[in-house]
Amino acid sequence: MTEMMAGDGLYDIAIIGGGVVGCAVFRACVLAGARTVLLEKGGDLLEGASKANSAILHTGFDATPDTLEAACVQRGYALYREICADMNLSVVKTGAMVVAWTDEDLAQFPKIIEKAVRNGVTVRRLDAREVREREPALADDVRGAVLVEGEHLIDPWSAPMAYARQALLNGGTLIRQARVENGVRREGAWHLDLAGKPAIQARTVINCAGNYGDLVEAIARPSPFQITPRKGQFVVFDKTAYDLFRTIILPVPTALTKGVVVTRTVFGNVLVGPTAEPQQEREFPTVDHDNLEALRKAAFRIIPALREHDVTTTYAGLRPATQFSDYQIEALKTEGWITVGGIRSTGLTGALGIAEHVVALYRDTFADPAPLRDVTLPQMPNLVEELPRPWMLPERGPIACHCERVTEKEIKTALTDEVLPAGTLGGLRRRTRCMMGRCQGFYCTRRVMELAETHLPGLVTPIRGSQRGDGRDV
Repeated sequence: MTEMMAGDGLYDIAIIGGGVVGCAVFRACVLAGARTVLLEKGGDLLEGASKANSAILHTGFDATPDTLEAACVQRGYALYREICADMNLSVVKTGAMVVAWTDEDLAQFPKIIEKAVRNGVTVRRLDAREVREREPALADDVRGAVLVEGEHLIDPWSAPMAYARQALLNGGTLIRQARVENGVRREGAWHLDLAGKPAIQARTVINCAGNYGDLVEAIARPSPFQITPRKGQFVVFDKTAYDLFRTIILPVPTALTKGVVVTRTVFGNVLVGPTAEPQQEREFPTVDHDNLEALRKAAFRIIPALREHDVTTTYAGLRPATQFSDYQIEALKTEGWITVGGIRSTGLTGALGIAEHVVALYRDTFADPAPLRDVTLPQMPNLVEELPRPWMLPERGPIACHCERVTEKEIKTALTDEVLPAGTLGGLRRRTRCMMGRCQGFYCTRRVMELAETHLPGLVTPIRGSQRGDGRDV
């Protein structure tokens, strides 16, 4: 099954929101046997909160015990480890250290260890000598650390793309540019009005709308939670810094945030962030000089040698925080509705666990379809530096993006994929990493546009009138 037009009969389930959680729920519902449609308001998946995060597969060692978030994160962690090899998804074991720099930090270690034990995660306390032996590049005044061996790095975009792709390969339906404007429930089914498209009908709606979760929830009821997006800014150092360290470096957390993380990425960079800034803007996260400079200084404080390496880019993401500390997931039997709200920074790890929980709610509350047999598995292209990539092959053909070593063949494949082709330039970048390297597209943008212009309408416009130039205005 591939992408379909709206108005295609009555579905068992309509999912609103194509972020990482929506994609995971989409996969779980289809594999459970429900006729399911995923509605995404953007031109491609992962256009909202899920396009920016720290790309870490968490053990859940620091989650609040006995919460729904802790249960979903731990289950999601286990499920990802189970399926990643079958889908050719990356997982790079690095471990993490919660590092103490002061007596006050050291005083928090017993609580951190106790919480990890209650969450069933094995951790180990290291003294200053052991920390320096593991990571010599850390600043000399490190006082100790709590080591969490089970933390991993993953590709934050290929994973949710794989979930959606498996759903499509097994009979699911995706409609992009499908913003839900309103809905009414009559005769046991929801009639959802889509902007500029025919209405969709479904017996059950699952709200996975992320930063718009409370606004979508108002279709079914006055929302019991309010989204206050929490902005996180990040600084990305050049690949030259990659070999400075391997372990994810975490601070001792506070009540508001887990603090500034210094970590490698699976793409060969070093990432520093995020900030934690509550705001009202839901769509466009911005970066600012003062916070980025504070992140840079924090990075230098932790790993002084980072001063010798360039920053190649910065970015920011918005996480759908609510007034509650736990996930807001609930089935409303009378309304034919399942709420999946308040999924913050742990959503990437927790997505598969959330999806499993949501399907259990669906079976207990609404219907119990027969699970699919002979399920088709997707095979995702590898973008991870530690594994072989297409540019290494003799038959690779021309390279379009030399910073990230992306071949023209990879770009053409992402644009012409029969199941889930790139729908936007951002979607193309997330599928291939073109234009995401050291030059940030300065050298490769023209060639990428030439390859993409017939597949992404409106991407390239001709220069008109008195505008100068002999090519195209991108």
